[in-house]
Amino acid sequence: MPNIIEISDLSLPGLDAYVRLTDAQLRSRLEPEKGILIAESPKVIARALDAGYEPLSLLMERRHIDGQARDILARCGDVPVYTGERELLAALTGYELTRGVLCALRRPKQPTVEELCRNARRIAVLEGVVDTTNVGAIFRSAAALGMDAVLVTPTCCDPFHRRAVRVSMGTVFQIPWARIGESAADWPGPGMERLRQLGFQTAAMALSDDSVSIEDPRLAAEEKLAVVLGTEGDGLAGNTIAACDYTVRIPMYHGVDSLNVAAASAVAFWQLRAR
Repeated sequence: MPNIIEISDLSLPGLDAYVRLTDAQLRSRLEPEKGILIAESPKVIARALDAGYEPLSLLMERRHIDGQARDILARCGDVPVYTGERELLAALTGYELTRGVLCALRRPKQPTVEELCRNARRIAVLEGVVDTTNVGAIFRSAAALGMDAVLVTPTCCDPFHRRAVRVSMGTVFQIPWARIGESAADWPGPGMERLRQLGFQTAAMALSDDSVSIEDPRLAAEEKLAVVLGTEGDGLAGNTIAACDYTVRIPMYHGVDSLNVAAASAVAFWQLRAR
């Protein structure tokens, strides 16, 4: 049975995860076993539960207890369920809840790069992508279009950021990911070497004079390929491009010089998927 708790003020310690803790505090990088993430909407929460994530509490409008959150509550046992009317929750939290339901979940222990890539044929590598919306969209494309895993460099934003989770529609819980290095010094040099030792050829998505078309048959023929995507605006760093086995371009028309990194990722993942 759900443990329903009516909200009257912000003093309840159980609300910290929703209204007081910063993203860095939720992440608890120094103590990963205490880390928390926030999922929004019944569909996204259901995907987290399907993937085995442990629910810690829920926050929702009262009307959803017997409505769209009913199935979620049936799966969460007796975890605390904080509730109130829509206007009260908006006043307390400072924002209206997406689809009226939030869930705090325990962050899992992340796999190592070696564990994650051991049996993978196609992976995406995100270098310094800092916009949470882009990260969420890239994860959704990676899950839908044939990537086996995603690696994020130390300067990339947290894929478990609340907005990234929401934009990914919960696919961040479905496709495995890991951080390739803990500090900026771990990429690209040491990180590229790890990928080589794991048998990957690397494809830098970048516009340059010596690039090959994304339709080049050599790319599809590679047994193991890492598709490397760069940060918004500047794209991949020069030393990253130089370290990759291929520099790959997406042909453009009508004078368009580039695509948003999330859009480019979808094109690249589909074309370069394992056949």
